[in-house]
Amino acid sequence: MLGIIGGSGLDRLDGLEAPRKKAVRTPYGRPSGALAFGRMQGREVVFLARHGPRHAIAPHEVNYRANIWALHAQRVKDVVSVASVGGIHPDLVPGTLVVPDQIIDYTHGRRATFGRLTDGAVMHVDFTRPYCESLRQRLLRAAAVAGERIAVEGTYAATQGPRLETAAEIDRLERDGADMVGMTGMPEAALARELGLCYAAIAVVVNHAAGRGTSIEEVRLADFSEVMQRAMTRVRSVLNRLVGLDGD
Repeated sequence: MLGIIGGSGLDRLDGLEAPRKKAVRTPYGRPSGALAFGRMQGREVVFLARHGPRHAIAPHEVNYRANIWALHAQRVKDVVSVASVGGIHPDLVPGTLVVPDQIIDYTHGRRATFGRLTDGAVMHVDFTRPYCESLRQRLLRAAAVAGERIAVEGTYAATQGPRLETAAEIDRLERDGADMVGMTGMPEAALARELGLCYAAIAVVVNHAAGRGTSIEEVRLADFSEVMQRAMTRVRSVLNRLVGLDGD
């Protein structure tokens, strides 16, 4: 079953057939909200709003462990994360969709691991390629079928939030090789890897990062909404095609 985690701008998944909700508990506490089940293209999917139904949970306050565990407990195998980002690379202008292939973690103090295996040993996972390549390729194919242009790769810088970055911080991220910046990519991706989930992301560029493009002097938060609404319509189209492809 496919799990979809919606970020800013995607707090519900329209078009689900026979929708139903299920509140779940996990060994790591409560997830961000109830899981929304339904069918798309004849296949069962489950949706979770990362920031809660009223977007009241800040990036550093999200219970990432509970969210990922809850999806895993419902026998989800593939997880698509939808996240809003700021564009650092000059090609990543507002409105661009990206399927990132790498990530750099700048977060701190988050509960970033499930800890130990059942035998008590410390859990180590390979994270050389942090996103599931087979799911990345299916997303790219779905975008092509939907007629949506999408950037095929990029490095996501995960910062702590909830404040946006300074121009100097963005300069540093660029020197480190980051193409975009967001606040929710980690530890979500690593936790999915620990549980053996196939995890990939669609990043939606909603603004130029600080000190870039139209954000040279300031990041105009008021501009986010319109860009986000248009982009999320395209994201929904890609997700719909993805489910159809998976059902072939």
